[in-house]
Amino acid sequence: MTETPETGLATPSQRPRRLAVYRHARVTRLTHWINFLCVSVLLFSGLQIFNAHPALYWGQFGADSDPSIFELGADESRAGPPVGFARIGSSTFDTTGILGLSRNASGGFAQRGFPAWLTLPSWRDLAMGRRWHFFFAWLFVANLLVYVAAGLANGHLWRDLLPSWRQLRPRSLLQDVADHLRLKFPRGEAARHYNPLQKLTYLGVIGVLLPAMILTGLAMSPGMDAILPWLVDMFGGRQSARTIHFIAASLIVLFVFVHVAMALLAGPVNELRSMITGRFLISVEDKHE
Repeated sequence: MTETPETGLATPSQRPRRLAVYRHARVTRLTHWINFLCVSVLLFSGLQIFNAHPALYWGQFGADSDPSIFELGADESRAGPPVGFARIGSSTFDTTGILGLSRNASGGFAQRGFPAWLTLPSWRDLAMGRRWHFFFAWLFVANLLVYVAAGLANGHLWRDLLPSWRQLRPRSLLQDVADHLRLKFPRGEAARHYNPLQKLTYLGVIGVLLPAMILTGLAMSPGMDAILPWLVDMFGGRQSARTIHFIAASLIVLFVFVHVAMALLAGPVNELRSMITGRFLISVEDKHE
């Protein structure tokens, strides 16, 4: 953008104009919102299931034979009111009011791993939580297969998500990290495409976290163990599979939070429009003399 000699202001023809580009195909947008629904329900129903035994182990047998590596609970052994705690390895943290011991509807405290407002349903009902979880787990898998098949067919996976060798160079990656830390987002033509960190993150989620979560979920199912007995051994035991499932799910939730935060910082209206209509507005400099 240039300035006029008299006023120092850009003339209308020299101001950046907004150009609408087609950024997301219909199938990408549809599977994106179905994924959002599935991940939300899976998170809340998964925490309902976890609350039935709020501890994680490494190995095959769990509570009776393997020490916990993560546990939520309430300590009622000392004088005074119980204290909620979160234990990671040998370190214990007071989490009263949030984890282990949280407020109930009557205003008192109830012993439960995660609070009621984070579980589906909000009351204790393991059977209903499992039904919600299993139904949306299979919907999630079916939706993921549609996304992958469509992405391979229309070139989205290899054209938009695979980083080029130039983008993988250390200098390019370090520059991209620096831009993200400074909240400097791409503009103009650069905004048409995913940056290297986005590509690597999406590939990590699609290629590592989602398969790990699906396979460990199957490994915890007695019915699937009868069909695929090697699945439990592949993860080092049923309790190890449960722990990996919890970690993978937690990383996916972290990804969602960062993803939403970046969309809000980059321009929520434009980002949301692109995922609803497919149209994304970019600024283009006019080249008039």
